[in-house]
Amino acid sequence: MVDDIWIPLGENMLIETFKPIWNIVIDGFGNKDPGNRRATQYRSSWDVLHPGRAFAEKLAGGGTTPEEALRKLERYFAGLPSSSVSIPNDEDEDDA
Repeated sequence: MVDDIWIPLGENMLIETFKPIWNIVIDGFGNKDPGNRRATQYRSSWDVLHPGRAFAEKLAGGGTTPEEALRKLERYFAGLPSSSVSIPNDEDEDDA
């Protein structure tokens, strides 16, 4: 058994060491039903790529598209630093 005080420390160490994509690029993996007060918030990137959670179907679309999320993943796996994983404009891609 581990004392509760060590759990966040261990979790943070694992996230910093392994940098899972659901903590770096695709947010929303651990989201819970936001309830009626926040039902106008956008679906998370996780729910856009992995539809099926009933509560997420109630949330507003438009935060990101599957294509944008996949492009962010491609840039991440291409080895770009996480600070530059943001999605470029079409003009920016021509310059690259």
